[in-house]
Amino acid sequence: MSRVTLYAPADLQSFMVRTFCHLGIPEEDARIAAEILLAADLRGVDSHGIIRLYTYYGNRLAKGLIDPRPEVKVLRETPTTLALDAGTGLGQPVAKRAMQRCIAKARESGMGVVTVRNSNHYGIAGYYAMMALPEDMIGLSLTNAQPLVAPTYGRTAMLGTNPIAVAVPAGSQRPFVLDMATSIVPIGRITVYDKAGKEIPAGWGVDSHGKITTHPAEVLKGGALMALGGSDIMRGYKGYSLALLVDILCGVLAGAAFATQVGHPGVDRPADVGHFFAALRVDAFRDLDEFKRDMDSLLQEMKQAPKAEGQPRIFIAGEKEFELAEYNHREGIPLLDEVVKMLKKSGEEAGVPFDCPPVGEAER
Repeated sequence: MSRVTLYAPADLQSFMVRTFCHLGIPEEDARIAAEILLAADLRGVDSHGIIRLYTYYGNRLAKGLIDPRPEVKVLRETPTTLALDAGTGLGQPVAKRAMQRCIAKARESGMGVVTVRNSNHYGIAGYYAMMALPEDMIGLSLTNAQPLVAPTYGRTAMLGTNPIAVAVPAGSQRPFVLDMATSIVPIGRITVYDKAGKEIPAGWGVDSHGKITTHPAEVLKGGALMALGGSDIMRGYKGYSLALLVDILCGVLAGAAFATQVGHPGVDRPADVGHFFAALRVDAFRDLDEFKRDMDSLLQEMKQAPKAEGQPRIFIAGEKEFELAEYNHREGIPLLDEVVKMLKKSGEEAGVPFDCPPVGEAER
């Protein structure tokens, strides 16, 4: 168990907006970026939340590797497709607007697909896929990332964690929201364990020799994450191939960097991350009410399936995150003490004090 301090979501969001604005980001873009970082912390994806405010975004903005006021260019466009160049700007604002364009095209034509090149880390993939839900659409969001994952039989980081997110509306049931890395875990999860001084489960990563390790520092310093599935005996080549597919759509198709070409914090050059978004209007394929009825039936059938011994519940993808977000909205977002110390130190150095008052403490 680790000690955590609880903070009101609105206070953290306000602090992030002030910080981004202080770093030269226009207020509208700052609000978008802060909203998406907050969504990660609310849903329990703390590796993609406020912990990255200075360690990734602030650092790269200070080095001039992220343009705070980018010129986003339209490269190609058809009634159902769009290709954008993000101009090395923050990933969140261009990604949110790209998905909005994607949804608008789907509204008119039944589907929309948008690619983005020359971007940066955009936060949690699920946020953008979920934007399609209020429109009764199916949303898809993929992004490539800095090389952190070793291919099956390899020992060197070659691919990103390359997440895949899909959001599907339902009726009375919560929507299906799959938001998964194609590695066993994202690198931020290893960082969280490292900051907490905890060992990682065997199979999350390898050291510089390609051997499975439980020490997060060995993964972070010269090692690599393992692809979804882990070793070959556990069919890790499936996760490796999914990661490669994401790089094909986000890198090769979008015209962005791919594999080891993607920039990362240890290299002083633009990241050139690529994104891929899609939206499908359900009623372009069948009656919406019938679709939702069948989705409810499918999800209920899964949840009501016979449970393994000792297991009280079967979950649907996204269900835990929806419940955790509701809880964290009510009780406060938990931050590890090491993260709070980092925010206070970095905030003082940047000239934006971390002055959020705690609303409680807990053990997590």
